[in-house]
Amino acid sequence: KRFVQDSQILLCFCHKMAQGLHLIWMIFCVHIICISRSRQEEPNLIFEGFHQADLYTDGLAKILPKGQLQLTDGSAQKMGHAFFKKPLVFTSPESLSFSTHFVCALVPKPGANGGHGVAFVLSASMDLTQADATQFLGLFNISTQGSNSSHIVAVELDTALSSEFDDINNNHVGIDVNSLMSIASTPASYFSETEGKNKDIKLLSGDPIQVWVDYKGNVLNVSLAPLKIKKPSQPLLSQSINISEIFPDKKIFLGFSGATGTLTSYQYILGWSFSRSKVSLQSLDVTKLPKAPSHRAKKKRPPTLLIVLLILLAIIVFLALGGAYVYRRRKYAEVREEWEKEYGPQRFSYKALYNATKGFHKDGLLGKGGFGEVYKGKALLSNGEIAVKRVSHDAEEGMKQFVAEIVSMGNLKHKNMVPLLGYCRRKGELLLVSEYMPNGSLDRYLFHGDKPPFSWRRRLVIIKDIASALNYMHTGAPQVVLHRDIKASNVMLDAEFNGRLGDFGMARFHDHGADPATTSAVGTIGYMAPELSTMGASTATDVYG
Repeated sequence: KRFVQDSQILLCFCHKMAQGLHLIWMIFCVHIICISRSRQEEPNLIFEGFHQADLYTDGLAKILPKGQLQLTDGSAQKMGHAFFKKPLVFTSPESLSFSTHFVCALVPKPGANGGHGVAFVLSASMDLTQADATQFLGLFNISTQGSNSSHIVAVELDTALSSEFDDINNNHVGIDVNSLMSIASTPASYFSETEGKNKDIKLLSGDPIQVWVDYKGNVLNVSLAPLKIKKPSQPLLSQSINISEIFPDKKIFLGFSGATGTLTSYQYILGWSFSRSKVSLQSLDVTKLPKAPSHRAKKKRPPTLLIVLLILLAIIVFLALGGAYVYRRRKYAEVREEWEKEYGPQRFSYKALYNATKGFHKDGLLGKGGFGEVYKGKALLSNGEIAVKRVSHDAEEGMKQFVAEIVSMGNLKHKNMVPLLGYCRRKGELLLVSEYMPNGSLDRYLFHGDKPPFSWRRRLVIIKDIASALNYMHTGAPQVVLHRDIKASNVMLDAEFNGRLGDFGMARFHDHGADPATTSAVGTIGYMAPELSTMGASTATDVYG
């Protein structure tokens, strides 16, 4: 009987033990399920490109075909948001910690360096559509700015100077709590391990920039670096803040916001990694990230027809310039021979004479005869004036002697001779340069009637002047000079109406005491001595003229 009672007691104890174990098992299972669900809701993530990302987007935000998360597309005064759909849930201030690493690129629009920047956002809600763009960065509007009911913490990369929010410059990083009046801000830079100092970063450069945000123990750290630089050992910003107080519901949505103003830019997130723990944060492989699209102004290729026309125009211009060069060379072309070097000082360039006579303009024509035309010109080396006679001389034979005699005439000095200054040879033409006589030739006063007639006294003075010149040429010069064309039109009158013998185009030289070696009679009919055709030129035939 006692055995039966002990057995009943034992069975009762075992039954109660089984009930207790069952309860413990049920509690354990519930705990495991809760932990599993909690882990499923924790947003531990890594996106190297956003093709597979389950994101909430609004405004201009979208995922591009190559995997970039685009927040704005260059439109003015617009915004875009992108949030991870699963919130970060925490149970106590001590349990709230996280680390994130993302790569962004702010690409300026060609011709307009603008846009207000992007922000990494912690928000109690994914719906920020009531916020404004421009300086509000798509986070607040004029009503919610500064309100504790906003429940927003943001790390801003600001590229516009907004004086109303006390921005330090147009290229800074700031920490915002329910307001764009940052509780901490500093110019964008990163700590260089090799140089041991901070180096500037231009946010609105179009280059990818790495950003790290770490929160633990009520301290928020922010670091920046160029794409291929490791995370700096020293943070750019470090701020004490109790984020759990800002989110009383213990639920935080994570994402990004971007905004533009009157000036615009393209804003991209290229990769994003997030973890509840800094230790478990997966680093982004920057070599796998999509590249930020380039928005440089494209050079428009000119149409083929325009290219052809430009080539033809260039050819025409080249030919025109070449033709002008050849024409100019021919226009001023001269004949120069080796034997003329000794006459260098007495030789003028054709271009100089052409310019001096204004292109041998008809307004400067002084006279015209059987042997050429005479033009008035401006003196080449002084303020005086010259006379240029153009004489045809096609025969090359005898040219050397002719030029030599012309140059020799230039070396003769007498007050009653027109000074011969020099010469120029061009093709079949010889140009003789002499001093200009302002009162012209004697024949204008004797035969043309357009000038008052000279008195016999004046005529006698002129005859004596010419006789003096001939006497010098025949007896006083180093060699006998035969003029061979003495006539009134070759007698020039200076400013005082003194007679001066000119036009030595037919002059010939011979030594004193020798007979002149002339082979033909030259001169002007009516002024030639009768014996000239049979006996040749002599000093006597000059006097006959």
